[in-house]
Amino acid sequence: MSSGEFLRDARRRHRVTQRELAQRARTSQAAISRIERGVVSPTVATLRTLLYLLGEELVLTARAHDYGHDSALLRQDLDRTVDERIEHGVSLANWTSRHRGVAAGLC
Repeated sequence: MSSGEFLRDARRRHRVTQRELAQRARTSQAAISRIERGVVSPTVATLRTLLYLLGEELVLTARAHDYGHDSALLRQDLDRTVDERIEHGVSLANWTSRHRGVAAGLC
């Protein structure tokens, strides 16, 4: 959802027209329209102010994104020396070669 769509939804929820919001913000109805149509991308401060004038508070959050990696295993790997990483990689490749097809036989 774009910031313009976000603003439009909030404005409609409060049953406020673009003209009324513009008057509250001391700007033009055309300026509000440009934001809502995505012609202009408002700053966070502007969006926060417009929402405040509608009686809402803009709350931005950030959270860690799960890329599907095991952070503990990555950290463990990064703590190894280059030689230890190579030895571990060779060991894993050898294990894989020895066990190739074993899982297929279980099915």
